[in-house]
Amino acid sequence: MTDRQKHVFSVLLANESGVLSRVAGLFSARGYNIQSLTVAPTVDSSLSRMTIVTVGEDQLAEQVVKQLNKLVDVIEILDLAKEKHLDREMLLAKIVHDNSEQSKNRIFELAKRHGAEVIECLDTVCLIQMMAIGTQIDAFIEVARKEQSILEVVRSGVITLSRSDRILGEKK
Repeated sequence: MTDRQKHVFSVLLANESGVLSRVAGLFSARGYNIQSLTVAPTVDSSLSRMTIVTVGEDQLAEQVVKQLNKLVDVIEILDLAKEKHLDREMLLAKIVHDNSEQSKNRIFELAKRHGAEVIECLDTVCLIQMMAIGTQIDAFIEVARKEQSILEVVRSGVITLSRSDRILGEKK
């Protein structure tokens, strides 16, 4: 019996069309559900960094890494769940208010308690942003649902960096 655990893959790859679909295809072909996926160019615009979060068996994760390494476009892949790393997500949310100062103040207090920031208040909603680990964002959403009315929430995927001095893609 194998253990199912969270895997946080950091992948350095060529910034070309079709690469994302090939990488995602490898995961789906092996029955892995991608919980979070972020990708963006690096300081070198010919390269992108992809962060993939999934839960699955260690043995299958090793197979995915081996298959990803066979793709011509993949330069390097790390499973950061096996080392110390820093990860964050971003949340943007619309929270309803009744246009009274008291209502808006409750939203500002809610945001402050959770390390979020009110970006602006419009006629009937305040726009909130928060950068935190996923569990903190989950907690904010749960409390905000109980205390206020959330109209809309959007979350980024996880972004992550190793806490070591090692740089993904750098020759050793």
